This record gives sequence, C-alpha cells and structure tokens, in this order.
Amino acid sequence: MDAVRARWAVAAVFAVHGVEAGTFATRIPWFKANAGLSAGTLGLVLLAAPIGALVAMPLSGRLAHRIGGRAMTRLSVAGFCGLLAAMAFATGPVQLGFLLLAHGALTGSGDVVMNAQGVEVEEALGRPIMSGLHGMWSVGGLVGAGIGTVVAQTGVDARVYLAVVAVALTAFAVAVSGSLPIGRAAAAPRRFALPSRAVLGIGAVSFCAVFAEGAAANWCGVYLREVSHSGGGVAAAAYTAFALAMASGRLTGDRVVARLGVVRTVRAAGFAAVTGGLLVTLGRTSGPAVAGFALIGLGVAVIAPLAFAASGRTSTDPAVGVAGLGTIIYTCLLVAPAAIGGLAAATSLPVAFGLVTGVAAVMTARAGSLRLADATVTAHG
Repeated sequence: MDAVRARWAVAAVFAVHGVEAGTFATRIPWFKANAGLSAGTLGLVLLAAPIGALVAMPLSGRLAHRIGGRAMTRLSVAGFCGLLAAMAFATGPVQLGFLLLAHGALTGSGDVVMNAQGVEVEEALGRPIMSGLHGMWSVGGLVGAGIGTVVAQTGVDARVYLAVVAVALTAFAVAVSGSLPIGRAAAAPRRFALPSRAVLGIGAVSFCAVFAEGAAANWCGVYLREVSHSGGGVAAAAYTAFALAMASGRLTGDRVVARLGVVRTVRAAGFAAVTGGLLVTLGRTSGPAVAGFALIGLGVAVIAPLAFAASGRTSTDPAVGVAGLGTIIYTCLLVAPAAIGGLAAATSLPVAFGLVTGVAAVMTARAGSLRLADATVTAHG
C-alpha cells in the first residue's frame, strides 16, 4: 500500500460523505414540502436514518471483511448517493422514511469502512491523521451546503440537481477508491459486532463529545432567539461559528496531537468545551453565547476522530472496533437533541446547557480512555 496516496484517497471519501450530507441538509425543507409532511411527521421520518445506521453498523464489519474495503466504499457511496436522488421522488412519509432508513444503513456502513481505513493508513504513516480526515468531512459538508443553498435560490429543479450530485460524487469516489487500503487479512469477525468492553470505555468519552455536539448544533439557533432574544441573522451566525470552529479544530487537530499527545489534547479540548458551555449558560447575551457555541465546537472537534482511532486499535480488524463505536455514537445522535428538548421544556434552555457543560467536564476527566489513539503506539511501540 502506498500510504501517502491512500491517505488522500481516504480523505477524498470523507469529503464525499460530507458533501452528500450537506446537500441533503439544504434540501430538507424541499423534501418536507414535496412529500406533504407536517413538522411533527418530518421529525419522525428523519429518525429513520440514524435507526438504519444503528441496525447496519454492527453488521458492517463482517461485510467489509467479506467483500473488502474498496468494494464496500464503492457500494456504500453509490447506494446512498442514489438514494439521495430517489428521495426527490418520494410523495409521502412512508416512501421517504423507507428511503431514509436504507440511506442511513448505507451511510453508517460507509462510516465504518472509511474510519477503519483511516486507522490503517494512520498506523502505516506512524503519525496522526484522523482529525484531518474528519476535517475533510466538515469541509465537504460546508461545501455541499453552500452550493446547495445557492442552487436552491436559482430555482433549479431539485430532481435534476440531486441526480447530478449523485452521479458526480459516485464517479469521484469510484475514481479514487483504487488507492484505498485493501484491508487486513484477519479472521472473519462476528456476524453482529456489539461494542466490546474496551470500546465501551472509549465510547463513554465519545458519547459525551457527541452529546455536546448534537446539543449545540441543534439548539444554538433556538437558544439565541429565545434566551438571548437575538435576530435571525445572529441566530444563524451561532451555528456558522460552531461549524467553522469544528472544521478548523479538525483540520489543525493532527498537528496539535503530534505536539501535545492524545491525552493532553483531549484535556485541552475539554477545557475549551467546558468554558464554552459556561459562556452559553451564564452569559445568555448574544456575544458570549455565540463565542460559547464556537468554543464547544472547537472543544469537541477532535474527540470523535481520536475515539475512532482508539477503537480501531482494540481489535486485529479495525472495522470491528469502529463499528462498535459507531453504534454508540449514532445512539447518542438519537438521544441528545430529544434529551435537551425535554430538559429545556421541564426547566429552561440555560439549565439544559448546564447539563452539556457537565457532560463536557466528564469528557475531560476521562481523557485517558483515548490513549490508544496515539498512532505511534502501534507504529513504533
């Protein structure tokens, strides 16, 4: 394997996933109107995607072993891109929900494979790259959302646009997949791989990070409107600050990890997230709140990449550990927005973000659980 070429190939696949996700996000209002859904029905339908991922992820390690990482990448990208285009023809909640269920299953399986490939390439290079790979997902998401927003304003038919995106992303992924790692020759993993005890310890840290991430991403705009009494532009700026801070943190995270080491990086990131949570909870005005959400984004940026790296090293087949962690993360993505909403309804949004601050503090305290994410442990030690 040419490790340098493989690194850029895996980075390209991460970017493809991000562009597709950003494209989908900009078209959710169109899907809602086209399928004739109420806000409540849309919320239920959107749950189908993470449910599909939760079902597929424990099975994906076995499938990746059977058909190989390259073939799995091609299959998953072609599948979820094709389903993105097919969603434009859904005329009701059942059709859209079924397509989202399958879309989530293929996206989740693709997540497992690309993270496992990232772990393998990182070990071959002997230096951290996982944060940068996830940074490429973030950049792809921003690009997909930006282009999608512009295209939506021009009035181009969504069916045509989504078909073009699906074909372009699939063709690009197939073109770069030849440089991806083939995969390790290991014994076939179990048919249904639930998280191991080691992965559960790592997953506890990633659960905290993803909880804070999901809470901030889904509720920052509402917080600015309802607590800080900000206008729509400032509320939108809160999410932009959060997303840009996450992308920046991931793109620079590998250099920070190489300089400070994994554990100290996680502790520093946790300190940033806790500080951000306190600004949001106690400041309550627009300036501190926007700065706080940016710090939360910066603080959680490197945690998931490092958790995937650590989980991939708990087994002789990286896909097994990655699949277990993915199951934990997607469970958190289901729980976090609803948990914040329920607590806010019972108390208030500042109290809910007090919980987020506490979760970030737990993440900081358990930084040592991600020690296995150090690429030099297996490469040189």
